[in-house]
Amino acid sequence: MENKETDEVEKLKTKLMSAWHNVKYSWALKSKTYFSRNSPVFLLGKCYHFKAEDVDAASGSSSSESMDGDPITGNVEAFRRDFASRVWLTYREEFPALRGTTLTSDCGWGCTLRAGQMMLAQALLLHFLGRDWMWSEALNLQTLDTESWTTSAARKLVASLEASLQGERPPDTDPLPLPQARAEEADAHLREVYHRTVVSWFGDSPSAQLGVHRLVEHGRSSGKQAGDWYGPAVVAHILRKAVEEATDPELQGITVYVAQDCTVYSADVIDSHGKQAQRPDAQTENRAVIILVPVRLGGEKTNPEYIDFVKGILSLEYCIGIIGGKPKQAYYFVGFQDDSLIYMDPHYCQSFVDVSTSDFPLESYHCPSPKKMPFNKMDPSCTIGFYSRSVQDFERISEELSKILRPSTKEKYPAFTFMKGHGQDYDLCGPLARERKERPFLGDPRRARVTAGDFVLL
Repeated sequence: MENKETDEVEKLKTKLMSAWHNVKYSWALKSKTYFSRNSPVFLLGKCYHFKAEDVDAASGSSSSESMDGDPITGNVEAFRRDFASRVWLTYREEFPALRGTTLTSDCGWGCTLRAGQMMLAQALLLHFLGRDWMWSEALNLQTLDTESWTTSAARKLVASLEASLQGERPPDTDPLPLPQARAEEADAHLREVYHRTVVSWFGDSPSAQLGVHRLVEHGRSSGKQAGDWYGPAVVAHILRKAVEEATDPELQGITVYVAQDCTVYSADVIDSHGKQAQRPDAQTENRAVIILVPVRLGGEKTNPEYIDFVKGILSLEYCIGIIGGKPKQAYYFVGFQDDSLIYMDPHYCQSFVDVSTSDFPLESYHCPSPKKMPFNKMDPSCTIGFYSRSVQDFERISEELSKILRPSTKEKYPAFTFMKGHGQDYDLCGPLARERKERPFLGDPRRARVTAGDFVLL
């Protein structure tokens, strides 16, 4: 009898917490993100310049512009389109209950999982569509600049966008020759099919290959339960398991490698490109590899010496971003300008979308408004991601990264290292491993007792 009453109390607590989180994260406060017009902006390896020199010289306009509705200068529009084309995955409510729980929302605890999903989605976009792909409707999204909005208002927004997209579009003033137009239309259709397929893999249902239901299940082997907090290092291993056990044929040409002890073992990555998968119907060669490197860039705070390193990483075309954030809040870092990081924020509660339908709305999976955060607020615990299409790609990646990772006069040790051979070739309990544990970041010997997975983000 007592156990039954305890269960009822726990269920009531769960419902109350879920209701509170749904209210808390269903509101988006009005905020504008300002970018300097005099400094380049980097977004996942692409560089954008907002300064229009001829306009500046004539008008003497201000040195910064908001991204939310202010006049466009330079190639701001190209940046907006690129940013809004990235897949945005946020808290959701009203989805099927997670196994063994009454939870129908991940509000308040799932943001690191969502940040990991966004990084994985970017890798899949690179894999299937390439870095130059842009969503055709990216610039039609309404910016989140109203005073506040609830999930019901979001539903109305999606409905209005769908209605507007179904209307007639003005004809092209200079139509292409018919065969060329048909070829381009077919190519655009195929790309949109891949885009929609990638998004559907992250749906919030038990059947979604990479959805939160599957990720929570994979997290159980790491001692995590639905409602727990997840760290960036734990999420890296969860993503590896999710991709490894995905059954969709399209996902069997890609795998995930997670670095051990801040070390990427080259032979292990090369083997991942061509190794025999566990599933009998999987491809055995020419597999792409997502490389995830859990690191810690300081003690309680990020060491400023790592700022240039993070900038260098986010400037690389094969970088798929960083799962990071600030204490108790996980973000997906995708770029930077000057001394501020650019990120996608999962802390919005949106309604469940049934991705099993062929025409499910895509608008809530794309964010029109980038956000910025100073580097000095970045939590030191993070996971860095890279995409390698082939062995040749990996050789080039390791060569270029070795230059960024090379210690300078200020930096005693790199954030992570590349080593030849397999991880099993090294005695992880021997002197080399002890030395690495004693120097995981710059100039703080107290860090010897902490690993990348110890610091947990909400």
